[in-house]
Amino acid sequence: MDNLFGEFMGTMVLIVFGAGVCANMSLNKSKGQGGGWICIAVGWGFAVTLGVFTATTLGAPQGDLNPAVTLAKTMAGIYTFGQFVATSAAQMVGAIVGAAIVWLAYLPHWEETPDPATKLGVFATAPAIRSAGANFLCEMIATFFLMFVIWMIFSKPIGTLPPGSGPYLVGVLIWALGLSLGGPTGYAMNPARDLGPRIAHAILPIAGKGGSDWGYAWVPVVGPLVGALLAYAVASSCGVL
Repeated sequence: MDNLFGEFMGTMVLIVFGAGVCANMSLNKSKGQGGGWICIAVGWGFAVTLGVFTATTLGAPQGDLNPAVTLAKTMAGIYTFGQFVATSAAQMVGAIVGAAIVWLAYLPHWEETPDPATKLGVFATAPAIRSAGANFLCEMIATFFLMFVIWMIFSKPIGTLPPGSGPYLVGVLIWALGLSLGGPTGYAMNPARDLGPRIAHAILPIAGKGGSDWGYAWVPVVGPLVGALLAYAVASSCGVL
């Protein structure tokens, strides 16, 4: 149960800081409006670092915050399938709660922001150019490098990693992925990160919101899962696992 509580709380923190930076950069009359993509990439990198510290402190040994990461580790024998399902559910609920907290934190700004797509963009990703195949490919590639590089960092590190440095390195990885591969789809790379807040968007009484774009919602769920499985396959074939 400690693992599930840690994953729930860590993913909640991830979304509060991650969706929070999106809200700050995009909602009308926010002091950070217009800060741009670099701020968003940095914010999400910090969000992951803080979420991992929260998860591990509260009892989650792995601090995944991401069903795609948990799935790849399940393939590597770290989790059973039942643990994968339970952990993913905890991550999803944490993401929903985190998104609701961001909605409350920016409560006056939703009514001040007329564009429904901007509001949805705080919660969930959307492609710059809508093409299901290309969007799926981008999410798959980004998540492949997320999981593959995580294993490159931790499986056989150069020298000895200082204790507690792991979350910082993963935060840098998220930052780098946002700068390099985030442009086409907004780099969800995490089914809970996208689907959880998208569910929150659908059920919360957000002023002037539009639809939740369910036709696209499968891409940031399935693409990351496939990318993580490919990362497992390649890392395993390289003898890393």
